[in-house]
Amino acid sequence: MVAKMKKDITQARDGLPKETGEQQVQAGDAVRENPDKKEKTEDLMMKLEEAEKKSAENYDKYIRAVAELDNYRKRAAREKAEAIQYGNENLLRDILPLLDGIDRAVEHACGSEDFESFKEGLKLLQKQLLGCLQKHGVEVIGTAGKDFDPNIHEAMMQVDSAQHEDSQVVGELERGYLLKGRLLRPAKVSVCKRPSMGDESDNNCEEAQNN
Repeated sequence: MVAKMKKDITQARDGLPKETGEQQVQAGDAVRENPDKKEKTEDLMMKLEEAEKKSAENYDKYIRAVAELDNYRKRAAREKAEAIQYGNENLLRDILPLLDGIDRAVEHACGSEDFESFKEGLKLLQKQLLGCLQKHGVEVIGTAGKDFDPNIHEAMMQVDSAQHEDSQVVGELERGYLLKGRLLRPAKVSVCKRPSMGDESDNNCEEAQNN
C-alpha cells in the first residue's frame, strides 16, 4: 500500500509542467527581494509625506501673503482717500484763529471810530496770515527791482520809466506765491519798456521840427 502511494506521488511530480518549477524559483527570488523593495517603498512614502507637508506649509504661507497684500492695498487706498479729503486740515486749523481775529476786528470797527486802530489791526492780521502761509511752505514772490521772469511773473502792462532798466519790474498789481518752490500763482506786474535809440532820435527830430 505504501509503495503504491509513493509511486503515485512520484508520477504526479513527474507529470507537473516545467513552468511550475520555474515559477516556484521566481517566486522564491521575489520573496528574497521583498525586504529591499519594502524599504525603498517606505523611503518613498516618507519622502512623499515630507513633500506634501512642505507643500501644505508653502500654500499656507502663500495664502497669508496674498491676504496681507490685499489688506495693505485696501489700507493704502483708504489712507490716500483720507489724505485727499483731509489734506488741508492742518492749514485750515491754523487759519481759524485768523478768522477769530477778523471777527473781533469787525466787531471793534462797528463800535469805534478809531480808524488808526482798525488799520493797525488789519496789518496785524495780514502779518499773522503770511506767517501761517509760510509755516505751510508758501512764500511771496519778490518783484520790487527784479528783472522780469516769465516763469514767476505775468506782465500786465508796459510802462516807460527812467528809474528802471528795460524789462525790469516797475510795479506789482497782484502778489504771486510759491508753494515749496513750486509756482502757486504768478505775480501780476508792470514791466519797464525803455524807448530804443531809434525812437529817441525820432522824438528829437520831431521836437526840432516843432521848434
